[in-house]
Amino acid sequence: MHLNIKTTGGVLLLLLLLLLRQLYHYIFQSYSGFYKQPCIICSRTDVMTVTPWLAPVVWEGTFNPDLLDSIYKPKNITIAATVFAVGKYIRFLKDFLETAEQHFFVCFNVHIYVFTDRPKEVPKVKMAPGRKLVVHSVPSSKRWQEISARRMEFIQTLIKENLQKHVDYIFCLDVDSKFHSRWGTESLGGLVAVVHPGYYRDDRSRFPYEQRPESRAYMAPGEGDFYYCGGAFGGLLQEVYQLTKTCRTNFEEDAKKGIEAAWQEESHLNRYMWINKPSKVLSPEYLWQDSKSRNPEVHIIRFSGVVKNYAEIRPTV
Repeated sequence: MHLNIKTTGGVLLLLLLLLLRQLYHYIFQSYSGFYKQPCIICSRTDVMTVTPWLAPVVWEGTFNPDLLDSIYKPKNITIAATVFAVGKYIRFLKDFLETAEQHFFVCFNVHIYVFTDRPKEVPKVKMAPGRKLVVHSVPSSKRWQEISARRMEFIQTLIKENLQKHVDYIFCLDVDSKFHSRWGTESLGGLVAVVHPGYYRDDRSRFPYEQRPESRAYMAPGEGDFYYCGGAFGGLLQEVYQLTKTCRTNFEEDAKKGIEAAWQEESHLNRYMWINKPSKVLSPEYLWQDSKSRNPEVHIIRFSGVVKNYAEIRPTV
């Protein structure tokens, strides 16, 4: 039989290309077979890693970042972040945005929504493809408590009117903070809370919950799991919408009775999280305080509140 060398070579080349394609798929697309085997007895033992209601508590050393990214990347998700830069707080926005570009959901679609009364002072920060900055003008306020309290209202309205069709997750973050290390897919969940760095070692009797029974934010003695930050929370869009809607309603009901909760939206958030348990809890790595020295169990700081003079930057009556 006479073989056509050119034809035979072409068939062999085609077979080789198909083989290489399958090998590529096996190695790179089926990543889950190649990461280090999980060890059920080798995880963190110095900290709580699961809550009593079985929600993960995320610390350094409790997750594989490459594996999680490989799971979420094909889903083409979009993450929104809200940040309020009102009054003199505009000075913190540049550091927030620049460090977010370096550490916050890098290589994912990210939309950052800045609420400010000084839109002309919003810094120009170069953003990677798939990431954008949207500025919303809000009125100034003579009291910092009013700015704090109205955040829930603005976030609720933003979700309802602008985000429902093109955003999957949202995080609500304080502007007077900056990123130091990865904040990524390990933080995604239905309803996500961050444990406050100032109280995570304390008994709940020391938590600064609202203590007046007349308030909708009231927490009775013996109630409460952790004390959560008002400066960082998030989750699925609809979960955060329900949280902000409820907190806004409760705040307005308090206002009708002349009550302002001890820590404004943070007090109402803690009440909400007590009744509606978060499905994921982020450790204090996700909102440390630069004024605090790092405790031994905190192996890395991902996001932190910067040192500032509150008397100088907060508006007063």
